[in-house]
Amino acid sequence: MTATAGSAGAHRPGRNVDLDHLVDRAKFVRLETVRLTKIAGAGHYSSTFSAAELFSALYYAHLRIDPSRPDWPDRDRFILSKGHAAIGLYPVLGDLGFFDPALLDNYTRFGSPFGDHPDMKKVPGIDFSSGSLGHGLSIGVGMALAGRMQNRSYRVYCMLGDGELNEGQIWEAVMSAAHFKLQGLVAIIDRNQLCIDGPVDQIMGVEPLVDRFESFGWAVQRIDGHDIPAVLGALDALQPAGLGKPQVIIADTVKGRGIGHMEMKLNWHVGNLVGQDYEDAITELQAGLKPYVPVEA
Repeated sequence: MTATAGSAGAHRPGRNVDLDHLVDRAKFVRLETVRLTKIAGAGHYSSTFSAAELFSALYYAHLRIDPSRPDWPDRDRFILSKGHAAIGLYPVLGDLGFFDPALLDNYTRFGSPFGDHPDMKKVPGIDFSSGSLGHGLSIGVGMALAGRMQNRSYRVYCMLGDGELNEGQIWEAVMSAAHFKLQGLVAIIDRNQLCIDGPVDQIMGVEPLVDRFESFGWAVQRIDGHDIPAVLGALDALQPAGLGKPQVIIADTVKGRGIGHMEMKLNWHVGNLVGQDYEDAITELQAGLKPYVPVEA
């Protein structure tokens, strides 16, 4: 593992790095994901649960954003390339004040601005309208180049799924970012090990990720994506926008983290908890994360 030298320090004005608060907000992401899935009748539980601590650390402690000015030109940009996890991002944006959280009570219903994937024209705080996977990092390259042309200091963050790395366009963007020395571009890989078709490394192996990104000229950090202090440390170690190596944080996570019977189970990529199963899931999440014990194949 390699990490960028130095630290950009506290990035988000008025950020809250209290660990208990950030743990609570990650729990909030999971609980809201379960609630909103019940409204919609189906939802992406496991892909969102793996990113809960990442969402919490980014939005409550790190990103340079201002909910009262969603279009602030100098804000950091966040691209959710794995857009099916938007069900966990919407509650965070509402909680921060980008919109009235009560609007989420009609999640995915006719006339609601909140779809399964986010629409930047309908939802304040969303910078990228996602759909088919694989496009986000290329958009990030363009945003980072735009910031350079406009002499702005914002960073561009792009969260990718590990299965998404099978898309060739991702590696074209990786190559382009290094060529243009886009130090302000930060990729965050949710390395949750499963994609909709099966274990990522069986479908198409992506390792060794550290070596691969370094060979393309990126600065690399690898962390436990459920360890909030580790996430904060990696974010604070990032270099500011400028000429230099683009940066990637590989976050090793567990798909479905937080509900025991969902952890590392393929059949919960999309699902719907009902009846006692729903109540049991809420109770388990409210109790907090239990130690994860990998199950041997």
